Amino acid sequence: MTSSDTSRNSQPVLRDFCLSVAFLLAITGRPIDSAAGELKAAVAANFSGVANNLGVAFNSATGHRVRFSFGSTGQLYAQIVQGAPFDVFLSADQARAQAAVDEGWAISGSQFTYATGRIVLYSRIPGLRLDAESLRTAPLQQIAIANPITAPYGAAAVQVMRALGVLERFEDKLVRGVNITQTYQFVATGNAEIGFVALSQVSRESSGSRWIVPHKFHRAIAQDAVLLVGGSSNAAARAFLAFLRGSEAQELVEQHGYGTKG
Repeated sequence: MTSSDTSRNSQPVLRDFCLSVAFLLAITGRPIDSAAGELKAAVAANFSGVANNLGVAFNSATGHRVRFSFGSTGQLYAQIVQGAPFDVFLSADQARAQAAVDEGWAISGSQFTYATGRIVLYSRIPGLRLDAESLRTAPLQQIAIANPITAPYGAAAVQVMRALGVLERFEDKLVRGVNITQTYQFVATGNAEIGFVALSQVSRESSGSRWIVPHKFHRAIAQDAVLLVGGSSNAAARAFLAFLRGSEAQELVEQHGYGTKG
């Protein structure tokens, strides 16, 4: 076969390749990234709804893929300490993110606040009065909270009840969820009459009753992210944290009932 025959035979192959590239560009809106990678993110349970949307947006923007593992912040941190192969940690508080840095599990200088949470007293029963006074006087039988030891939203719920002087009143009526997701499920299924849940869990619901707890009754729920040591050389992990700080991600965060900072 002559060199001219080889050239002619390779032209259809080159043409088909170029057409394939053009097609992929047309449907994805971005070039093919041969260096696209994957990261594993440990994420606080309260952030699960927005995290999945962020994962889709991140993949569309960068080509990288993110695999989420959701749980209470305390449980996730214990897994990190035990060597779980996570690349980034999205905590529901600042304390455990800082602890990850201080104890050598996360990279110094990587910590930032990706969202600020709001706590809400919620019931699936419509027209129910929910406020500070109803907690003091209404004949409530059960109130769901997340485990205050492992879940920052549970700790905030305890702070609210203590500030309102009703903690002792509900001491024998508390239904504790492992995390804020289970706590919401207790209320949504009627297994608890009311419960302290994350505003992000009910921000798009029009049914039921709610009271958005004023900031003055609990410490701010600032949620911090860090790059873990295991993800320090993972370009996808660094790209995800950069994406999380960008305007597209922050807009999604706000749409799901969080404040943003940093």
